[in-house]
Amino acid sequence: MSHDFLDDRRKALEEAFFARENAELIRRLHAPEGQKELSGAAGLQDPKMMERLEAHGIGTNALAALSLAPLVLVAWADGSPDEEERRAVLAAADGAGIPAGTAAHALLDHWLAQHPPQDLLALWTDYVHALAPEARAALHKDVMARAHQVAEASGGFLGLMSKTSTNEKAMLKRLEDAFAA
Repeated sequence: MSHDFLDDRRKALEEAFFARENAELIRRLHAPEGQKELSGAAGLQDPKMMERLEAHGIGTNALAALSLAPLVLVAWADGSPDEEERRAVLAAADGAGIPAGTAAHALLDHWLAQHPPQDLLALWTDYVHALAPEARAALHKDVMARAHQVAEASGGFLGLMSKTSTNEKAMLKRLEDAFAA
């Protein structure tokens, strides 16, 4: 009985910790830049999308994390991200100019440790649709290449099977479809 109590207490403490951590990350990422600065940084043309991003606490500091959200979604496609997928996402972040120690890097790391918000794919898809055509084309090439790297980071069996699972392929298709619309 004491084991159940301790286990319940541990879970409650973990949930409280992650709730505080999430609130702090959102606080750090939400900056009062205003729509003009956010529009310029994002390459957005839709004022309603800029308002939606601001309502989600996504200012210019967090746009980089949002642009790499598909990598996190691919990592979670089979359940929890494993260490290889986690390393692949964070290496992609470093390669995209999001170094460790930045708020955007911390948000990506948080999304890898705790499941990202349920509406992240919808928010990201709407963000992609609101981009200027040239910004969307550049993001498409970069994000899909990195998403495939994350999908191939682990899995397979002795090199005989595909490293990309059925769930990861389905997520990659959903991401590709977001660019097609």
